[in-house]
Amino acid sequence: MIRREAVEVVANSLTSKDIAVSANGFISRDLHEAKDRTMNFYMIGSMGLASSIGLGLAIKNSKRRVYIFDGDGNILMNLGSIVTIGSLKPKNLIHIVFDNSAHESTGGQPTNSAQVKIDMLAKAANYKVFRVNSKIKLESILKKIKNMSGPIFVLVKIEKNKYVSRRIEMEPTLIKTRFMKAISR
Repeated sequence: MIRREAVEVVANSLTSKDIAVSANGFISRDLHEAKDRTMNFYMIGSMGLASSIGLGLAIKNSKRRVYIFDGDGNILMNLGSIVTIGSLKPKNLIHIVFDNSAHESTGGQPTNSAQVKIDMLAKAANYKVFRVNSKIKLESILKKIKNMSGPIFVLVKIEKNKYVSRRIEMEPTLIKTRFMKAISR
């Protein structure tokens, strides 16, 4: 399974009330291309901060599920957020990490996820943890966690691929404004 396919599977599982925060780079592009919605917040910059933003949104919007679409390179840049999320235990937070052991958005440089088991770090920090490596398993886990209390961490092992979704053509201020309006309803 490649990143774009995995992102689409998760995007298609979202309800109209769910909030999605996507990491910068190809993950935001993939989410935008797969299922653009006003309830999606696309990170255009700020590598590593989707998890921190997702946590803030989960705390502030406790009646909505908050899905963080993250990459292995992104979360490895902000491991402290795993500890903070695990300590605060937001019941509505689902952290999906797409792991191909590469910084695919910047040229494919290797990350350390082959040596450092990110899902085990999340488990040590009090997340409920799942690991999947196929579309069928991902769909199954997403159904299983629908009524489960978080924080939940799903590590999705993906393959590197040359596919690149189109750029998001909205200005960052428009992304922010439409998102803020959507979550205030």
